[in-house]
This record gives sequence, structure tokens and C-alpha cells, in this order.
Amino acid sequence: MSEYNHVVDKDGELEPGRMDEVLGKMNADKKDEVLRNFEAFKTYLAKRIELGENLGLNEEQLAVIAQKVAGYLAKHEEPRNTEEKLLQELWKVGSKEEQHMLSHMLVKLAQSTH
Repeated sequence: MSEYNHVVDKDGELEPGRMDEVLGKMNADKKDEVLRNFEAFKTYLAKRIELGENLGLNEEQLAVIAQKVAGYLAKHEEPRNTEEKLLQELWKVGSKEEQHMLSHMLVKLAQSTH
């Protein structure tokens, strides 16, 4: 994966501000495959979290990325299953702090799948 396709630069520095750009470039078929089924979503998220851990990202950094992803999904994607609908509704009613805590919980949920 080239340095232009993710939010960690070649020096290993986290660039969460690039999240919208990176997610916007995701292949539409792959995105639909991941978002159509909640188990597929958790597996995809678990693989990305494992990659982040291998790059040396700590839980807080992973939660920041998860928060950016969740914000992007809430803003740009329609829920494709009941679990995503619940997450979107929780996201919408949550404060920034609550959204950040939900992001930590999503990281833990994904970590528990692998």
C-alpha cells in the first residue's frame, strides 16, 4: 500500500486529517462488501487495527482514527444493516466526548474479533 493510501505517513506519523480523502478513494464494490454485513465490517476493522498496532499505534491513536472513520460513515454513507443504523443513531446524539468513547469501544470490539 503506498503512503498515499493511508493515514500514516512514511515516517510513521499519524495524519488523521487525511481520513476523508482516503475513505473517499475506497473501491465502491469493496466498500459495499464491507458495509453490507456487520461481521464483514468488524473483520475489516480488526484487520486495519492490527495493521495500526503493527505500525506502533497505541489505543488512543487507533481511537482517533476510528472516530474519523465513524464520522465519515455517519456523514457520507447510509446504514446497510441494523447494527450500522444503531451506531449511526448513537453517533448523531453523542457529544464529541461520547463519540470518542464510542470509538474506543469500536476499537475494543474489533480487537476482540481476532
